[in-house]
Amino acid sequence: MTTTQTNYDLIVFGATSFVGQILTSYLAKNYGVGGDVKWAIAGRSESKLNDLKSTLGTESADLPVLIADASDETALVAMCEQTKVVISTVGPYALYGEPLIKACVATGTDYCDLTGEVQWISRMVKRYEDQAKQSGARIVHCCGFDSIPSDMGVWFLQQEAEKAFGQPCQDVRMRVKAAKGGMSGGTVASMINIAKEAGADPQLRKELANPFSICPPEHRSNVRQPSLKSAEFDKDFGVWLAPFVMGAINTRVVHRSNAMQGARYGKEFTYDEAMMTGKGTKGRLTAYGIVAALGTFFTASAIKPTRWVVEKLVPQPGEGPTPEAQEAGFYDLRFIGRTQDGKTMITKVTGDRDPGYGSTAKMLGEAGVCLAQDIKDDLPGGFWTPSSAMNGNLHERLTSKAGLTFEVLETR
Repeated sequence: MTTTQTNYDLIVFGATSFVGQILTSYLAKNYGVGGDVKWAIAGRSESKLNDLKSTLGTESADLPVLIADASDETALVAMCEQTKVVISTVGPYALYGEPLIKACVATGTDYCDLTGEVQWISRMVKRYEDQAKQSGARIVHCCGFDSIPSDMGVWFLQQEAEKAFGQPCQDVRMRVKAAKGGMSGGTVASMINIAKEAGADPQLRKELANPFSICPPEHRSNVRQPSLKSAEFDKDFGVWLAPFVMGAINTRVVHRSNAMQGARYGKEFTYDEAMMTGKGTKGRLTAYGIVAALGTFFTASAIKPTRWVVEKLVPQPGEGPTPEAQEAGFYDLRFIGRTQDGKTMITKVTGDRDPGYGSTAKMLGEAGVCLAQDIKDDLPGGFWTPSSAMNGNLHERLTSKAGLTFEVLETR
């Protein structure tokens, strides 16, 4: 929330990264250059940034380029002083993200990213939240597939439940009905780093098991939170379930959203996520196969002798799905919520691109523009979540520009 005169509404930091390139293409196509949204690109390599600019069309010849390295605090502060919002795509954030958070907090600059690294978010909140409150910087992590569809999906369901039932749903479950899209090397690198850190730190393993790990200390529940560890049959939807790898971050973000809204969903609110794997024997076998695959990946990633094998087999940072694969991708999420007195609502959230990149870039871009143009000074500085910071403003942008739909399917 920079109060001095700034040159830009937003700066894309790490613009030449895999998702950064998709994001800049989206911004150029939908907002142009030097129009209603004034933006710039930034990173450490001027030549790569200029190469990127040349791919964005003739209108982008005037797109400003700023040079800053993720480890150069002086350059990062100078960059932050020029803009209302910084969008960062430089991960793994646990390895490279802290200096930029520090610079944004010092300068009162708003910030959003697409991290899914809950252990890093926890560290940033503990180290910088008090200073962010003083400077006015609004820090909003998790503005990609993790965790906007989950976080805004629960927000939407609760809005509709309050209209229909006069109360929020105390228990909400999200189920991934269908999804199609490739995984990038950056996402895999972040997952490997989490496994590496957790393997070496028993205290971190304990923290990662805590569903309230990024909530304020006073926000806790006496109700045990559901957490799917193995294959399970879901009676609500009549299908088999497997753990959803993004659930570990999404559930934490949803609980922080509840906390940041004064326990609007209820003090004993429960939430979990899982993947639908189908009906009958095939669905059951698929669920157990996913459980085994996830266990093997995280175990191998946590141990040094086998980690290098994993790193050789998975996509490398900078690699990801082709533009055609992004276009062909999609996701369909279902939410079932129940009130304290047993009323039920089922809602649906869909995205029209592959989850991790095509859709994430659009969500991240709209979150940045929303922070810069829609969110007023009455939102104080601090560490927020997408729904608690941007609520209806972001919902409108997601549905009108970013290809998401939110729909009530059933009320009973």
